[in-house]
Amino acid sequence: MNDPRQPPRRRSWAEPYKVKMVEPLRMTTRAERATALARAGFNTFLLDSDDVYIDLLTDSGTGAMSDRQWAGLMLGDEAYAGSRNFHHLEAAVREHYGFPHVIPTHQGRGAEHLLSQLCIEPGDVVPGNMYFTTTKFHQELAGGRFVDVIIDEAHDPESEHPFKGNVDLAKLRALIDKVGAARVAYLSLETNVNMAGGQPCSLKNVRDTCALCHEHGIKVFLDATRALENCYFIKMREDGQRSRSVKEILRELCSYADGCTVSGKKDCLVNIGGFLALNDDELADRARNLCVVYEGLHTYGGLAGRDLEAMAIGIA
Repeated sequence: MNDPRQPPRRRSWAEPYKVKMVEPLRMTTRAERATALARAGFNTFLLDSDDVYIDLLTDSGTGAMSDRQWAGLMLGDEAYAGSRNFHHLEAAVREHYGFPHVIPTHQGRGAEHLLSQLCIEPGDVVPGNMYFTTTKFHQELAGGRFVDVIIDEAHDPESEHPFKGNVDLAKLRALIDKVGAARVAYLSLETNVNMAGGQPCSLKNVRDTCALCHEHGIKVFLDATRALENCYFIKMREDGQRSRSVKEILRELCSYADGCTVSGKKDCLVNIGGFLALNDDELADRARNLCVVYEGLHTYGGLAGRDLEAMAIGIA
């Protein structure tokens, strides 16, 4: 019997795309690299990209856009208010993620900032399945305290658990009992947990986690930055999911949550951009008002119309 956690045997490893353009790179010598590292104080974040031959720093915003996305850049509506590209993005998010309210931001941390400022009161706790640097900082900046409720297997590199991003429901229950549901601002649930090396959550765990939180009146907000990849892992590894499309799984996964933050620089394959998506009408109105202060009008969120269009096409 086939192991459901293993992907089906592939017929070919040929990529389903054609390369239309190349970018020349400067090949460096070992001596040149050593000099560049010393000049940067051995801090890789301070290196010039021209000195880096193979860049493994991050996947964020470094992917190649499709020909459709490049074509979409020419359709940018740069009106300050009501850009048609915003409406394209809004429609794409509604179709694929399922949330009715969409507030674009310059990138994911802009959405994290809005959500934290809107939902966290000083002294609140924010449970989550492992921290991410900017997410945790925004929560603390708003007066909250992050509490890790990820399963123990996430911290064990020898474990072969198929969903090491799962929330430990016993830890979550214990936290709610200890501090009281009223002091839990919301649960921050990351799909494909970055700091755990991109480990996914199972669909069942997301469903059960959201049910537990909603039972106590606690909202759940996804960090859905890499939700598509997470849904692919669900399709490959979780019982009963193999025959479903990634699109179907994504809609179900998001249906359990109250909203999400997204950096478009990963799944959406763009160089800049993000968004906050919400179910709650009143919270969305407050988010739009706060967006004007920090990001720009709620129909552009610090982005050019062409970048909104590229993100919309990347989602669709």
